[in-house]
Amino acid sequence: MRGSLANIYRLGVKELRSLRSDPVLVVLILWAFTFLVYSVAKGEKFEVQQASIAIVDEDQSALSRRIGAAIQLPFFREPVPIAAGGIDKAMDRGQYVFVLEIPPRFEADILAGRRPAIQVDIDATAMSQAGNGAVFLQNIVSRELRSFIQKSDEGDLLPINLVVRTKFNPNAESVWFTSVMQIINNITMLSVILSGAALIREREHGTIEHLLVMPVTPIDIMLSKIWANGLVIVVSALLSFFLIVGWLLQVPIAGSVMLFVAGAVVYQFSVTALGILLATFTTSMQQFGLLVIPVLIAMNLLSGSRTPLESMPEVLQAIMRISPSTHFIGFAQAVLYRAADLTIVWPELVAMAAIGAVFFVVTLARFRKSVTTVQ
Repeated sequence: MRGSLANIYRLGVKELRSLRSDPVLVVLILWAFTFLVYSVAKGEKFEVQQASIAIVDEDQSALSRRIGAAIQLPFFREPVPIAAGGIDKAMDRGQYVFVLEIPPRFEADILAGRRPAIQVDIDATAMSQAGNGAVFLQNIVSRELRSFIQKSDEGDLLPINLVVRTKFNPNAESVWFTSVMQIINNITMLSVILSGAALIREREHGTIEHLLVMPVTPIDIMLSKIWANGLVIVVSALLSFFLIVGWLLQVPIAGSVMLFVAGAVVYQFSVTALGILLATFTTSMQQFGLLVIPVLIAMNLLSGSRTPLESMPEVLQAIMRISPSTHFIGFAQAVLYRAADLTIVWPELVAMAAIGAVFFVVTLARFRKSVTTVQ
């Protein structure tokens, strides 16, 4: 047992040295946990910010001008007045995301107790801005109508006063979400790529034959690649949390980073085994790249990091439950956003460990077969 652990340690150190001598992979790790995290967090916006808007004011009343003046930065740019006949042409050209149409006699109808309609034309190809912006415009118009009718900003026409409090991300900052999720996605991507590339590199350099004549077993080789590559990813992710997310982006982390690291270690066991498993079906780095791309895309898009898992079809939800990335996303969001402790997230840890054990057994069988073929 002691000799096997020593072999696993030495092989892992060899793996770290091989990784250090590969500048492409080193640059990929540095880029993924620094520039990629920062650029995605700053560039991928879900909230409305400086959205282009035009206004068709066919009423030209004090109320209509008041509504137009209430549409301001940072959510919307200054409204551009256009004619009703120019709406279709402007929307076809993509000049505006929103067009607000105020009908004639709008103020008079409001004062007379009638219920006139305001139309909002939305370019829904800008999907995130379309949904959130429509809500913002509705709130702006409703607020100005209440204020105009009551001649005061206080009070409400409704029998209740609805107070909304947003937990965990009170300002609805997309940077708080995208930066952390990008690190989690990078952990998945690089764990699969590094572990799989390690096996492919052994084959391409011919060192797999050298390992076979040494007193090591396939499980020793496999475990050494898992701990070495997993260590690099976990340390890189931890540094990215403190330097990029915490210091550069100023994103507060609510929960325990150490608990997250513990979960990431458990997750590494399964996802690095997946990378080695995919590598056993290929003979070159090009084949491995073609095979790993659709797997990573599915894990990225369907694991809950981009869209809620509950919004997917039930059959797809059941399928994604066998993916360790789905459980890791749920675990990470609970720990980092909602400050959940071990008593809450332990089912996700157990699920990741169980899936990892299955992946490891299947991968070990495939790895032994591939080693026998080489021998």
